[in-house]
Amino acid sequence: MIGKIIRGIAGFYYVYIEGFGEYECKAKGIFRNRKIKPLVGDDVEVEILDKDSKTGNIVDILERKSELIRPAVANIDQAMIIFAVSDPAPNYNLLDRFLVMMEQQGIQTIICFNKMDKAEEEERKKVEEVYRNTGYQILFTNALAGDIEEVKAVLRGKSTALAGPSGVGKSSLTNRLQSKVSMQTGQISEKIKRGKHTTRHSELIYMEEHTYLLDTPGFSSLYLKDIEKEVLQTFFPEFDHYLGQCRFNGCAHINEPDCAVKEALSEGKISESRYENYKLLFEELKNQKKY
Repeated sequence: MIGKIIRGIAGFYYVYIEGFGEYECKAKGIFRNRKIKPLVGDDVEVEILDKDSKTGNIVDILERKSELIRPAVANIDQAMIIFAVSDPAPNYNLLDRFLVMMEQQGIQTIICFNKMDKAEEEERKKVEEVYRNTGYQILFTNALAGDIEEVKAVLRGKSTALAGPSGVGKSSLTNRLQSKVSMQTGQISEKIKRGKHTTRHSELIYMEEHTYLLDTPGFSSLYLKDIEKEVLQTFFPEFDHYLGQCRFNGCAHINEPDCAVKEALSEGKISESRYENYKLLFEELKNQKKY
């Protein structure tokens, strides 16, 4: 039977088989010889040992269509990054780091701004302006009120990685989207404006037919690696329109004259926030080479 690994704990893999439910499985030793480790998200062939106790062995791993390094997961179709519009205010640098990381791995990303009930219209307009020309799909939700139909439509029929910092309502949104797993939610620390609770491990949650959510641990920082500073510009989609139009080949779009990207910035076609984060990340990558 064919199923999907939804989580792995202490050498056991829990495989969801549509129409039959969840089976606790061990991986055959053959995978160690082939130097293949089963990942959450893998589609696998399962040998059923006991239908009553729902146990089995994983005897084959089907070909992966994608593989993320961080988090380590296979066959993810897209990512949804969740931030609050307000309370706490979005950390654009953190958001842009995540977007670069997903661009690097070739994963389509949707940006979801939650907690619309706590936001003023000006706050919504501000985040729309920052990401207006990036090409990313932007959703606005209020998970607590159940205002999530647009999100459901985007997720349907795909495996989606949900990610975001603590305190933005990610667990509340996950609970609204499905009823199989109840994610613990926590209060916001008034002092540091972060959630007191974060998800402890990566887990695929069955939502409906052919639809899975990957809930990932909350993060507070992302350090980019394995990226050449010269390549960083290709991970900012709004730069694409201007690449090759600068005066100098190999323009970094920082100090060079007659730069098409900086001209677009001055004309308001590129967000100043996004451009400033590009410069910060460029410097970070440049300095990494010194160590």
